[in-house]
Amino acid sequence: MPEFYGEAQRALQDRFDTRRLADRLTAAIVHDTILDDEKAFIESRDMVFVSTVGPDGQPTVSYKGGAPGFVRVLDERTVALPSYDGNGMFLTMGNIAATAKVGLLFIDFEHPHRIRLHGEARVAADDPLIASWPGADLVVRIAVTNLFVNCPRYIHPHVQSARSRFVPAADGAAPPPAWKRIDAIQDALPARDADVAARAGGVISMEDYGRILQEGGA
Repeated sequence: MPEFYGEAQRALQDRFDTRRLADRLTAAIVHDTILDDEKAFIESRDMVFVSTVGPDGQPTVSYKGGAPGFVRVLDERTVALPSYDGNGMFLTMGNIAATAKVGLLFIDFEHPHRIRLHGEARVAADDPLIASWPGADLVVRIAVTNLFVNCPRYIHPHVQSARSRFVPAADGAAPPPAWKRIDAIQDALPARDADVAARAGGVISMEDYGRILQEGGA
């Protein structure tokens, strides 16, 4: 693997006398292939945080959720995940198409544990796996650069009460989100969503949507 740290990290390590520790940890835990226990953990998750970098160098991070196993380990150096219907901005997918650099953070909040994974990604609408994720618009494949188990001590334990009802069902069906009913965006919706408001009970105002969010809806 290439040098793991840059000048800025080295400067801080030297300031706090952690260079030796950082090098020891890198040698002990950072690797470029997915181990069996890491595969099991990744494929047990129903959510992942995905960081990407835009063509202007601006990073962003996105939460992605699905049914357990929606992120798949295809082999010891490759993972894949679907891109479901979103808000149409395509920040994450567009960044991947532009720069390919990604970072994934997998967390278990019930039994604090986490894995960080970095790699080079590509996004495609014609990936042969897309049909195996009903409701997916795109597939992201990531070639692993490195990954490692990260200390979980600052993870606040939470117990999951339910999974999102918006995760696509086995046939790809999912209820429409309330924001697609907002009156101010009706003329901007893509053709496939043109009748969403009518099917869901009519258009709503931005204030109505705010109340829905306050009540825990989506």
